[in-house]
Amino acid sequence: MSVLNVAVVATPGFSPFHFSVPCIIFGETMTDPGCFALQLCADQPGRVESDLGMVIEVDQGLEALDHADIVIVPFWADPAQPPSGALIAALNAAWQRGAEVVGLCLGTYVLAWAGLLTQRRAATHWEYERDFSTRFPEVQLDTNALYIDDDRLITSAGTAAGIDCCLYLVRKHCGSALANRVARRMVMPPYRDGGQAQFIERPVPETTRDAQINTLLDFLRRNLHQTHDLDSLARTVNMSRRTFTRHFQKATGMSVGDWLNAERLQRSQELLESTDNSVEAVAELAGFHSPVSFRQSFKTRFGVSPGEWRRTFRGRGSV
Repeated sequence: MSVLNVAVVATPGFSPFHFSVPCIIFGETMTDPGCFALQLCADQPGRVESDLGMVIEVDQGLEALDHADIVIVPFWADPAQPPSGALIAALNAAWQRGAEVVGLCLGTYVLAWAGLLTQRRAATHWEYERDFSTRFPEVQLDTNALYIDDDRLITSAGTAAGIDCCLYLVRKHCGSALANRVARRMVMPPYRDGGQAQFIERPVPETTRDAQINTLLDFLRRNLHQTHDLDSLARTVNMSRRTFTRHFQKATGMSVGDWLNAERLQRSQELLESTDNSVEAVAELAGFHSPVSFRQSFKTRFGVSPGEWRRTFRGRGSV
């Protein structure tokens, strides 16, 4: 196998962490010398300052992309600001001649601004889901995936997911043995269970602008373990069933059933992390009808089982 040229693009206000990930993984200290050749480049050769004031000296401009097999944009400081026309043209030219173009974390914005992700699947940091989807509705954003490869356009979720993405590229081009060896040297698992959905702090809002609905939400949170129906909840707020469902949807952006499921899942997360209750007990305390339905809902939402969640957030010794 011939050596693959990897060009990492330094952009103004870059994040030192995100920039260091491909530099470490594709540098000579981690992988075999015959696999990758790392090049650093920027819009123009010279000094590039990070978001922390650190400065790096880059010898090459965007001409480095002309012969790169893999082009990586590891970060983008301002999602509202499109990249330069020169960078957009260079990325498109690289992809059109067969290179893989990679956006790590907010680097996905650069690929989207370049028009490369239109009608394609992509990933980025979950905190930017709404902003990204608003700016680029034509991109099929997957907010759970740690990384996505769609026809040589490879994007990753936030921060540490860039490591998963780069390990994927090592595995893809040089095999699992080398990827596993690099992962061990980085004290990282070669694979991670689940996606980034498991790291989203709160899937539903704490409060709304509707005082009546807020009072009801507080009541429901105190009584998630109980069964609730629309008619009784409507009577609680002195509304007809139809008026109540409309008010609830408008206030929360969710149906009553979806809201209860999201809150129950969040309560189950807290119980798994902070108690030694069995999965069956957690299911009951969170308000699920059965452990089976709880496990199914949990796996569908977070991509991992309740037991895997507990091991991830409490340590491997937990059950």
